[in-house]
Amino acid sequence: MIQLPALYVSQMQELLGSEWDAYRESLTRPRTCGLRANLLKIAPDLLAGKLPYLKGNIPWCAEGFYYPAEERPAKNPYYHAGLFYIQEPSAMAPAAAAGITPGQNVLDICAAPGGKSAQAAGYLQGRGVLAANDVSASRGKALVKNLELSGVTNAVVLHETPEKLSGRFADFFDRILIDAPCSGEGMFRKDSASARTWEKHKPHTCMPLQRDILFHCAKMLKPGGRIVYSTCTFEPGENEGMMDAFLAGHPAFSVAPLDHARAGFAQANPAWGEGRAELAGAGRIWPHKHGGEGHFLCVLKKSGAENLEMKKFASKTPNLLRSEGPAHFRAFCKTVLTREIRGVFQQYGTSLYLRPPGLPDLAGIRVARGGWLLGELKADRFEPSQAFAMGLRKEDAGNRVTFSAASGEAARYLRGESFDADRCPDGWALVCLEEYPLGWAKIQNGKMKNKYLKSWIDR
Repeated sequence: MIQLPALYVSQMQELLGSEWDAYRESLTRPRTCGLRANLLKIAPDLLAGKLPYLKGNIPWCAEGFYYPAEERPAKNPYYHAGLFYIQEPSAMAPAAAAGITPGQNVLDICAAPGGKSAQAAGYLQGRGVLAANDVSASRGKALVKNLELSGVTNAVVLHETPEKLSGRFADFFDRILIDAPCSGEGMFRKDSASARTWEKHKPHTCMPLQRDILFHCAKMLKPGGRIVYSTCTFEPGENEGMMDAFLAGHPAFSVAPLDHARAGFAQANPAWGEGRAELAGAGRIWPHKHGGEGHFLCVLKKSGAENLEMKKFASKTPNLLRSEGPAHFRAFCKTVLTREIRGVFQQYGTSLYLRPPGLPDLAGIRVARGGWLLGELKADRFEPSQAFAMGLRKEDAGNRVTFSAASGEAARYLRGESFDADRCPDGWALVCLEEYPLGWAKIQNGKMKNKYLKSWIDR
């Protein structure tokens, strides 16, 4: 039984009234488990055919599925091929509610560990700009790994404050996701330790930060654009109250109502703010009513006509390499790939990136990933990265090695083993599980040297 703080119990009893007992009982049940098909790699119905233990769709996310807690999907080679992302079901709701379409510019301002960013990337389908930001560089390591594992090619990963970003990206984004730092009450069943630390993270410590993030995000949103504000707390002051205060100070914004009946959300309660009727358009997920942990979300629309034209920024970033990239990279592509990689390239030290089209000047911004990490430029050669492999399709490589799901070879490859490859020509080869890339190998004299970075998955 989770030990709940006495103050929290009294507050929730007042909030829920007759529903308190049902809520308290829900904390004794196992938490719900979910995973989401990566739309960059696979359609949801095809994923369901590969993972027969999936139990049904998550109502607020068409590509999301429940699965039994006893299963371990992260041990499946399809996970390492980026076909799905393991994500708490309620956490899938904000990005799904944002209405993201290909070609938009999207900011996930509190992005770590990367689930919402990867979900947004699936909706973008490789077009537009995805800026995944987290002020913490240590949390950003998981963010980078999860975007690269998902095969995202149009993202930059940043570590900046909202204030610094708003000075650079004014009126730039079509959609902004704010998974706001909060008191975390909705996660007590998933993480019982958070109940013990609740006193340190009570609403009054989180609300100033939430207000600051909202203030700066409002500046970065285009006219006609949408902000999705979400928390994993039940506290009205961080939810309906926060939205009420924001709307009072930002008359250009209004609530875009959720389709509660279709998605299975409960309506938010305007009386928990200042009685603003439109707040009924926001939504709540309750663990005693829905298949997920506690969550609040509200879609805020900025007045004006929506315009998908990318805002033009003059780039002052040095060392931009246009078209086909540097010579060693071009030689690699000509030898190994069947497609051209073209665009605007950026070299940071020896690392070579492909920048998302339309990306503003990032000089002075803390950047963890300046685009799609292609690999390293050595003195006499180019060495491809794991991220490069994951962003390709099988048919993009002329020289490739393909494993079947049933053979067990993919698991051996993921463990770092090498193979005989007497039928493969010498040179770099893209290693695939069926039609899904897993990484690289180097073939020489009939031997396949494994270039899969096992530490890349564990980092």
